[in-house]
Amino acid sequence: MTGFLADAREYLPILLQGVWLTILVTLGSLVLSTVLGLAWVFMRVSGLAWLARVSLVAINLIRGVPIIVILFYIYFVMPDLGLSLSAVQAAVIGLGVAYSAYQAENFRAAIEAIDAGQREAAASIGMGWGLSMRRVILPQALRVALPGFGNVCVMMLKDSSQASTITVAELALQGKLIASSTFKNTTVFTLVAVLYLCMSLPLILLVRRLERRAAPR
Repeated sequence: MTGFLADAREYLPILLQGVWLTILVTLGSLVLSTVLGLAWVFMRVSGLAWLARVSLVAINLIRGVPIIVILFYIYFVMPDLGLSLSAVQAAVIGLGVAYSAYQAENFRAAIEAIDAGQREAAASIGMGWGLSMRRVILPQALRVALPGFGNVCVMMLKDSSQASTITVAELALQGKLIASSTFKNTTVFTLVAVLYLCMSLPLILLVRRLERRAAPR
């Protein structure tokens, strides 16, 4: 136990650098996936058939490609097309695009959960699609979507480890590098697991609280 604590004191500063990058990639991806997810779902429920089809095709394509392939494509292929990005930028964009499809489905389900009578009531007082969506539907739908949004946050935090495949020195890669140079696999990956838990557990508890608040009474 004494040896573990001594190693922990030595390795934690390096691992915490990885934690910072993990948080940065997660937050950046979360913002991008939310914006894109809302864009996809607005296209889907716009009432315009061609926009809905474009959104549906995009969502299905994104969901059908593994995250790691999206990351590889952005980081390794896009430079051949004239667009070079840093590893962190590629990770944020790749994870953001990948999770935008799941965000869109979460938001769509929340919007469809709102009673149709409210749309009809908004239309009856002269509200157009955009105004009724902004003032009536969306505020209620976002509350319904909160538990699913929280689950996406947790999954995105864990999947940020895939950024290590394109050389982002986040927590998982830092742990791998330390373990490969010291051969203290048990100590290092125990610390990595504990750090992921320290980041994930507050989010999991928050999701449970949101689920209880959003549950019908």
